[in-house]
Amino acid sequence: MEKFIQSLPKAELHIHIEGSLEPELMFSLARRNGIPLRFDSIEAVRRAYAFSNLQSFLDIYYEGANVLREEQDFYDLTWAYLEKAAAQNVRHTEIFFDPQAHTDRGIAFETVISGISRALAVGRDKLAISSGLILCFLRHLSATAAMKTLEEALPYRDRIIAVGLDSSEVGHPPEKFKPVFDRAREAGFLTVAHAGEEGPPDYIRQALDILGVSRIDHGVRCMEDADLVDRLVAQQVPLTVCPLSNVKLRVFDTMADHNLKTLLDRGIRATVNSDDPAYFGGYMNENYSTAQSALGLGHQDLYRLARNSFEASFLAEDEKRELIAELDVFYRG
Repeated sequence: MEKFIQSLPKAELHIHIEGSLEPELMFSLARRNGIPLRFDSIEAVRRAYAFSNLQSFLDIYYEGANVLREEQDFYDLTWAYLEKAAAQNVRHTEIFFDPQAHTDRGIAFETVISGISRALAVGRDKLAISSGLILCFLRHLSATAAMKTLEEALPYRDRIIAVGLDSSEVGHPPEKFKPVFDRAREAGFLTVAHAGEEGPPDYIRQALDILGVSRIDHGVRCMEDADLVDRLVAQQVPLTVCPLSNVKLRVFDTMADHNLKTLLDRGIRATVNSDDPAYFGGYMNENYSTAQSALGLGHQDLYRLARNSFEASFLAEDEKRELIAELDVFYRG
């Protein structure tokens, strides 16, 4: 199974690039930019990665992002992720970034997107990883602030495929951001949203009906609402599930409790992703392997997860067909 997972062609559709900031790179960038850290060692940082819920993670996540200052920092961060993804046979990735986490610190939007997009371009050429960039609004901030960020993003429309919604879910329903998402769709952006992680199933319904999203990020709490499950199956709405993240943030107590297998068996278009891999203990293959072992996923399940990831991507149809054909050759081989 380990060899099968390693060789399995796959796409990643739920990765926060700031969440791939490994402690070693955090310390390196802090030294380069002259930024003091409250941790005295890499080991101390790793010990701090014990979270009781989403907010306890977000507190340290935003603290870590503080070391990102220059365009080269964002390039280095993105390149480090792409190298790991390539080593795990990720063939396509759609990367979230949180501009407000940086512009609110005085970092120019152009600095952030230029560093990330430059690394993605090199990744396409040198690593043969296709990619897209998704701008996420921080839902704990105001819809007005999100609209301002959207306006800042418009000059870079050619570098961004979609907008999304992340950060603290509870108490920040999708409907709060309806005007922003309406404006984003008018500007030609696709839309996605985090929903049904800590928030209730109704947040998934709001994301679909009010924000008009193409995919639900997380969505694991859909199983609490039978009518919603029927809808997700009928409409084949993709869920970008993040197994290690869900356990680390106590959405499920253990991996054996995770509902990934149930989602698949029910006919939901579930995918596997790493979310914030530096903080949650693994990248794509670690998520696949841990879920496979705990839930007894078979080769057919793993194939379906990988195929779902290509089908749920924002690639052009001919690009999807090409990657699915590669997957099929591997699976039959």
